[in-house]
Amino acid sequence: MKSQAIFYHAGCPVCVAAEHQLLDLVDAKRVQVEVVHLGDAKQRVAEAKRSGVKSVPALVVDGQVLHINFGAAIEALE
Repeated sequence: MKSQAIFYHAGCPVCVAAEHQLLDLVDAKRVQVEVVHLGDAKQRVAEAKRSGVKSVPALVVDGQVLHINFGAAIEALE
């Protein structure tokens, strides 16, 4: 069974670079990654916050939040 992951980002250069690096590293046979650009999908900011995301870019895998670098605080996207 594949793990489910959501990569939240805001579209900034830090986020985009992290997205490209992350997708190159993830084994697509083991992990299904959904990429969510919170600048384009503002309705999903609350979802990200409920998942525990404090800043973006962040990866949520099977309910665990992994904060990657720092592009923006989640509050800045509301």
